[in-house]
Amino acid sequence: MNPTPPSQLSFAQAEYAKKKKRTRRELFLEKMEQVVPWARLMEVIEPHYPKSGKRGRPPIGLERMLRMYFVQQWYGLADEAVEDAIYDSQALRNFMDIDLSKQSVPDATTLMGFRHLLEANDLPQAMLVEVNAMLIERGLLMSKGTLVDATLIAAPSSTKNQEHARDPEMHQVKKGNEWYFGMKAHVGVDRDSGLVHTLVTTSANMSDISQTPALLHGQETDVWADAGYVGVEKREDMQEALAANAQTVQWHVAKRRKTIKKLAEGWQKSLAQAYEKLKAQVRARVEHPFHVVKNIFHYKKTRYKGLSKNDAQLNVLFALSNLYMVREKLRP
Repeated sequence: MNPTPPSQLSFAQAEYAKKKKRTRRELFLEKMEQVVPWARLMEVIEPHYPKSGKRGRPPIGLERMLRMYFVQQWYGLADEAVEDAIYDSQALRNFMDIDLSKQSVPDATTLMGFRHLLEANDLPQAMLVEVNAMLIERGLLMSKGTLVDATLIAAPSSTKNQEHARDPEMHQVKKGNEWYFGMKAHVGVDRDSGLVHTLVTTSANMSDISQTPALLHGQETDVWADAGYVGVEKREDMQEALAANAQTVQWHVAKRRKTIKKLAEGWQKSLAQAYEKLKAQVRARVEHPFHVVKNIFHYKKTRYKGLSKNDAQLNVLFALSNLYMVREKLRP
């Protein structure tokens, strides 16, 4: 559902519409306007959204708040920064259908309240499910293959806060020769499309392999993973999960480099290297949603305290990244 267009353009809107060049922001917002299933997402949120009452200030329209919330996710902005950006940008005001001569931009406190409403009712998780349901209906998601992987997301390690302590739900982990403090996003990704169908958020010290059973949708016949998942098929929790779904899976797990190096030079080593290259080419698709979330949506460090709030944001980010990755197929 699109916002009702204003009956008459303001001077600012008319002047903006006559400019010769369309900005990248304007083009991006136009594409996302077309691919986001606004009506379906609002149906998910509407039962929990406050209704207009006889007392107090009437709530701002649900669609406008949802658009403001998505702008925050796309541009990696804090609550106050989103409010300022909308005041500064005519493209963002057009996207939200705001004419400053008639109404003001929702303030940062209102946006924070909307975000808390979503978190309290597990609506970000429901939004990812709803987006994926729409993509399944369009035939763009859910093949018989799943790629599993995890990415580290840094958290502020400073203790210059009121408690003089780091976030207790975040932990540090050593990767290579460097230490990282934060959390992990574990994802199950569709082999053919590269879209995320499952997300699990943990602290950084949780091993990748321990979350594998939760990342399978239960219908796949093949699973690809990197060398961090060696031995996953022998784990008791993995065998129990497969047995519960009466599922048989063929595993394509990368071998450790030292295992390949130990092979004697010859056709066997060449064949093993060629097979590892083929597996790596398939696994590479799992990096696409990570690239969108971290580099295009600017999510490289946690903004909130605790795993639950950051998990809620990640669910929305991966829902939006799925839409972004197939935007050309969804556009009219």
